[in-house]
Amino acid sequence: MNTEAKVGTFVIVCLLLLGVTVYYVGNEQWGRHLTPYSTHLRYAGGVAPGSEVLFGGISVGRVTKVGSWSHDPTLIEILFEVKEDTPVNEKSVAKLGSVSLMSSPALSITTGAQDAPRLKAGQVIPSQETLSIDDMARKLSVVADSAQDLIAQVQGELKGISGQAQTLLANLNDATGPTNRRQLAEILQQVNSLMAKQSPKIDQITDQVLALSKDADSTVKKIGPLVDHTDATVANVNMTIDQLRDPMRQDLAQLQSTMEQAKSLIATIQTVVRSNDDNIRESMDNIRVATENLDQLTDQVKQHPWSLVRIRQPKERKVPQQ
Repeated sequence: MNTEAKVGTFVIVCLLLLGVTVYYVGNEQWGRHLTPYSTHLRYAGGVAPGSEVLFGGISVGRVTKVGSWSHDPTLIEILFEVKEDTPVNEKSVAKLGSVSLMSSPALSITTGAQDAPRLKAGQVIPSQETLSIDDMARKLSVVADSAQDLIAQVQGELKGISGQAQTLLANLNDATGPTNRRQLAEILQQVNSLMAKQSPKIDQITDQVLALSKDADSTVKKIGPLVDHTDATVANVNMTIDQLRDPMRQDLAQLQSTMEQAKSLIATIQTVVRSNDDNIRESMDNIRVATENLDQLTDQVKQHPWSLVRIRQPKERKVPQQ
């Protein structure tokens, strides 16, 4: 076998190995370990079969089919496949996206929530519409129209503000004219002359204030011991009050207890008097009857004192006749 045949055989073998490797790697990455899903959008934005599928910004699969949905032709059905271990869950949302501004459109899926259940193969992922370029252009046109109206309004207001500013500058020029400056200079000259005349008096007043502050300091120093004695007196009074507080409380408590006992005794006496009211009245009647009998007995003894010695009364004597 010549050299050319050997080289040709080597090249063919290398190509076969490269094809097998590419097939194996593609099959492992995009073949039997892919999970199909679907979603529905009103605006596909140029997504086509073979477009990239992003999960949280990471490439995880490819779009397999794009077309009108049979159940609702107003929606675009997008079928795609992602890696088997992609954690797509019920909180995940599908929307249009791209890796960069210059890259082709892609289908972007949000990561959802950690505690949300995982979606099974073939389930529909909820979608979120994205503004198309036409919608953005219309909104920008509306904003531009509003901006033109706003600019016209601002220009009108600026003209009014500039007119007011010119009027203000004119008033300031009048206020700072030669006449006002001359009057201001005269006022300052009068103030200077007044300060020169009153300077000795101001110095005298300052000396008096300093002397008064020194006297005040000495007075405060003298008052200091008096304040200390006052504090000690107040502390002694507080101590005395604290010492007398508990005995006074005890006396008041005892007095209150005595008053309550007295009230209870008076209530008991009232109850006894009310319950024996009839007996007391009967006793008073008996005492009155006994008093009347005693009065009768006393009168009888006064009239017939011998009745205390003799049981029978003596016969009355007859007056002898002559």
